[in-house]
Amino acid sequence: MAHRRSLIDSIAAEAAIWRRTLHQNPQTMYEETFASGFVAAKLAEWGIPHETGIGKTGIAATIDGQSPENGRAIAFRADIDALDIEETTGLPWASQNKGKMHACGHDGHTATILALGRYLQQTKNFHGRVRLIFQPAEEGGRGAERMVSEGLLERFPFDEIYGFHNFPYLPLGRFWIRSGFMMAATDFFSIHFKGRGGHAAMPSLSDDLVLASAHLVTALQGLISREVNPQSAAVLSVTNLQSGTGASNVLPSSAFLSGTVRCFDAALRDQLEERMRTFVRGFAQMYRLEHTFTYDRITDAVFNPAENVEYSIGAVEKLFGPSALYALDPIMGGEDFGYFLQKRPGSFIFAGQAEADPASPHNQGLHTPGYDFNDAVNPLVVDYFAELAETRLAAR
Repeated sequence: MAHRRSLIDSIAAEAAIWRRTLHQNPQTMYEETFASGFVAAKLAEWGIPHETGIGKTGIAATIDGQSPENGRAIAFRADIDALDIEETTGLPWASQNKGKMHACGHDGHTATILALGRYLQQTKNFHGRVRLIFQPAEEGGRGAERMVSEGLLERFPFDEIYGFHNFPYLPLGRFWIRSGFMMAATDFFSIHFKGRGGHAAMPSLSDDLVLASAHLVTALQGLISREVNPQSAAVLSVTNLQSGTGASNVLPSSAFLSGTVRCFDAALRDQLEERMRTFVRGFAQMYRLEHTFTYDRITDAVFNPAENVEYSIGAVEKLFGPSALYALDPIMGGEDFGYFLQKRPGSFIFAGQAEADPASPHNQGLHTPGYDFNDAVNPLVVDYFAELAETRLAAR
């Protein structure tokens, strides 16, 4: 094990350079040509067979261990897309693409799985096959589903799948995992109202879209407080409400609302969507407005099977000790890895990256312009994934 960690540490030193190169060249969903090309070049350099273009910019690779013909395989997944955020870190490797940024650490996830691939290709201390999945469009594009729909599971079959996410809300060297629901299903909605505008001094001759929108926002909160079982977790947030011309004496003729819905239970997800449609339709009728309503299911809930969580806990405790594990409640954030877990068993784990200095970019929140992935996470997670590969694919 000491030899394994020494080799991983040497690979991680190079991986920090890869990660910073990826960070400088961020692209968003299904446009990740730089990351895809970078990954493919590294895999080719190390002699790892792979296929590009799965899910447009996604990649799947295969590393054969000892007795690869035994039919056993596990997968490790990284996401490669960035976000529409203007970076403010001022770091030497800051984004060179205006308005685009790796503000969620997908650059670090990609570098980590690349480092894992290089380690496994050199050592092959496992029996069977390891698949490396580099997924596009995690941030709202359902890239996991697209890869599966384009034949990922048939062309690169695997029995289990494992993933991770950096977590700036936990100290470096600490991990969080739990059985059952870990992250929520996330949905986005948008509402357009159209009606008669007019003079604010004569409201009876027009339709008050501002009033209608304000009442709808209040009513939608009642779905959570009055129609959801108090023991069930759910969030409905209206995050945008746009209406008006800027003039103080004009009633506008249109309004736009949008936001997000999050919960764990599939039946509750259906219920909330159906009830929102009813509310929007009813308010439009009450205020004599035209309306459109769209509801998009973005990510599915992350549900970790208990058996696979036990494998993960065993690996973390063996490598870093029981104190490295934190116990936290499920969070309402979303992660496209949940779709993979609907297709194959596996587990998803969070790896802490926070440091003592609260001003460090490694302590800033995900999806914020001052965030940066902590490269010290890389060798820890590579070691953890290598342990899973070598134990789950041990000789039988």
